[in-house]
Amino acid sequence: MANIKSAKKRILQNNKRSEINKKRRSLLRNKIKKLNVLIEDRNSNEAKKKFVELEPVLAKSVNVGLFKQNLVSRTLSRLSKKIKSLK
Repeated sequence: MANIKSAKKRILQNNKRSEINKKRRSLLRNKIKKLNVLIEDRNSNEAKKKFVELEPVLAKSVNVGLFKQNLVSRTLSRLSKKIKSLK
């Protein structure tokens, strides 16, 4: 355990931020899974709407530090490819 006051505060802040990040990451992953379900069900209109909503949120998650840039780019690319193939 830390002895210095600032180190104790930093531990508390890290724990709090970690919980927030877990929730945000979980929500985004659930949205991606729901979009994949729509794609599997061949529901192209709904899938396109969800993708348009999901794209900027995922892009912003890189700036916040939830996901790495390559993971987001790869995910968006794969989802876009799947949606285009629904036609």
